[in-house]
Amino acid sequence: MSNEALVGLRSLDSLTTSRPGLRQGSIRYISEAATRIDAGNRRVGLRSGGEIAYDRLIVAPGIRLLWGKPEGYDERSASVMPHGWQAGEQTRLLAAQLRSLPDGGTVGISVPGGLMRCPPGPYERASLIAGWLRVHRPRGKVLIFDSNNHFPRQDVFMATWQDLYPGLIEWIPPTQGGAVTRVDARTCTLYSSTGSQRVSVANVIPPQAPGQLAADSGLATGHGWCPVDPLSFESQLIPGIHVIGDACIAGAMPKSASAARSQAHQCAVAVAALLQGQEVPSVELSSVCYSRLSEERALAIQGQFRIEGGEIRQVPATEAAQAPSQPQVSPPPPSAQAQPSAQPPPSAQAQPSAQPPPSAQLTAEAREWYADIRADAFGG
Repeated sequence: MSNEALVGLRSLDSLTTSRPGLRQGSIRYISEAATRIDAGNRRVGLRSGGEIAYDRLIVAPGIRLLWGKPEGYDERSASVMPHGWQAGEQTRLLAAQLRSLPDGGTVGISVPGGLMRCPPGPYERASLIAGWLRVHRPRGKVLIFDSNNHFPRQDVFMATWQDLYPGLIEWIPPTQGGAVTRVDARTCTLYSSTGSQRVSVANVIPPQAPGQLAADSGLATGHGWCPVDPLSFESQLIPGIHVIGDACIAGAMPKSASAARSQAHQCAVAVAALLQGQEVPSVELSSVCYSRLSEERALAIQGQFRIEGGEIRQVPATEAAQAPSQPQVSPPPPSAQAQPSAQPPPSAQAQPSAQPPPSAQLTAEAREWYADIRADAFGG
C-alpha cells in the first residue's frame, strides 16, 4: 500500500503498526536484530551479542537491494534517485520529489529484470503517479524503463492507461532500450542501449536478492534465493530452518505479502506436526495481489497453488472453478472469491487462473484485505 502514500491516497502512519497484539497472543517479541545463525548449535545471534536457542527456526529474511546495478546506482545515489522499494524514508523522499515536480516534468521508473518483490508494483506505481499528474501536473509524463519483455496483467494495465491516462504513460521494453544499464545521479540521467534520458524524478528499482542474513547463513544458493521443501518450507540446505516470504524459492507463487502469509500458515502447520513427530499435512496455498489503477479502480491477481511432483504449481482456472470448496491456508477476503469473469482478457504472463476485471469493488476489497492481513500478522 506504500504506492498510495506516494500520491496522498493514504498516510505513512496508516501503514505503520505496533506490536501489542503479539504480546496479547503470548508471543515474546524481542526488538533487536538477528545478525547470525549458528545452525550447528541451533542458536540465533543478536546484535547485542546475546543468543537465543531454538528447536526449529523460521526466518523471513526479506530482500536486499543489489547496489551497483545499474552501474552508478549505490546507496548514496538512492538519496537522489529513490527506489522506494523498502517503505519508510524512501517513500517520503520519492513523495517529496513528486510534489516538487515542475509541470511538464518527467518521472522515470526503472524496473529490474529477474525475480523481485511485488512484480506488479512498478506498474501500479506508474498508474497512481499518472493519476496524480493528471490533476496536479497535467503536462507531466511517466516513462517506464523496463528490463522485462512482459509484466503481470500487462493487457489490463495498458488498456487502463489508454483509457484513463492517454499520453501520460510510456512503457519502454528492453527491445526499445528499456533496460537501464547506467545512471548518473548528479544529472538525473538514465542510460540504456539506445542512449540517455534525463528525467525530473528518477525512481530506480535495483535487482534484488534474499536478505543479508540468508546469504551469510548459507540458506541461499549460488543463484541467490533460498531453496525449500515445498511442503514444510524447511531449507533444503540447512535442516531445522524454515524460510518463508520473499527470500524463498516457492515455485509458481509470487513474491508478495499474500503469498508470504499463505506460506507462513502452511509452515506453522508443518512445524507443529514435525515437533510432534507427525506427518506434515498438505493444504492448497493461495495469493491475491491488488494493484490500484486509479483512486476509483483496482485489479486483482489471484492464484491457488498445490504441491505436485515436489513443486508448488498453480491450479489451472478451469480446475479451480470446478473444484469443490475446501479449506485454504490463507484465503483472500470473502468478497475476493467471487466467480471470475467468463471471458477474462489474456494475461501477459499467461497465468492459468482467470482474473476479474478491474473495478471499484476490487478497490474496496484491497482495503479489506490489508486490514485482514495486518490483523492476522500482528494480532491487531
